[in-house]
Amino acid sequence: MKVASVLIPLPVPEAFDYEAPEGMTLARGDQVAVPLGPRLIRGVVAEVFETTGSNRRLKSIDSRLDDPALPAGVMDFVEWAGRWTLSPPGEMAATALKGLRAPRPRPERRVRRIGDRQPARATPARTGVLEALGERSMAGADLARAAGVSSGVVKGLIDEGVLEIVEIAAEAAFDRPDPDHAPATLNGDQAAAASALAAGVTGGGFRPFLLDGVTGSGKTEAYLEAIARVLRADPTAQILILLPEIALPQALIERITDRFGAAPAEWHSGVAPPRRRQGWGGVVGGGCIFVVGARSALVLGVGSV
Repeated sequence: MKVASVLIPLPVPEAFDYEAPEGMTLARGDQVAVPLGPRLIRGVVAEVFETTGSNRRLKSIDSRLDDPALPAGVMDFVEWAGRWTLSPPGEMAATALKGLRAPRPRPERRVRRIGDRQPARATPARTGVLEALGERSMAGADLARAAGVSSGVVKGLIDEGVLEIVEIAAEAAFDRPDPDHAPATLNGDQAAAASALAAGVTGGGFRPFLLDGVTGSGKTEAYLEAIARVLRADPTAQILILLPEIALPQALIERITDRFGAAPAEWHSGVAPPRRRQGWGGVVGGGCIFVVGARSALVLGVGSV
């Protein structure tokens, strides 16, 4: 019999064991729906193992959810943080899934052409709309601007059945940072600090560093150069910069954007829930590799630096 230990978001001291239905493929970090009393609840698989029997009847997992699995590093951190803070592991797992609980961004409403239908009455304005649209889908207002017509022309084509409105899931674009976009010229002390930081990261394990210097002495540039060296060595590395309070990110985000040619994602309580949902999905899926955030960003699963 295959059994899965599942972390559930309740203040209980350990994972709950459930029988894995025959044919269901499960792995550590997968999200599942499991019965708890009269209801189904979301949980995260902590371990999967084989057993020859049990002295108690186990309930079966209801289903494996389509949401992304938590990466191995996040699972390790969740369990370590639970032990370190004497917190129930399920509550730590719930914190890691906080971004998933945020509402999805509203879908974008776009206009697209229906096959090769032609308007009953062709006018220069209507022809211009169809030429501007082509085979794409566009927001109605953007289409009107591209064609140089009023929104009424677009609406008329929709009413006539030449165009239709479709809803498309809003996708966040996370541009990849370029480590060679705008490198700074470092002095000797900055370069030495950046080299030590980068070597500590690429060497594996955990190594703390403290850069001591007055305001304006170039500590941030040393950190950014260390990040650049990590990204040159591994373009898929994920970077997390933690800040002590949410009032600080904007200035740092501007510096990061200038240095790498791409803005990092933000993660703190001041970020709108739909954006947090996009950021969570981007980090777990690997599309977002640079995050600036408060302490809760620790459970996002990033962290080469």
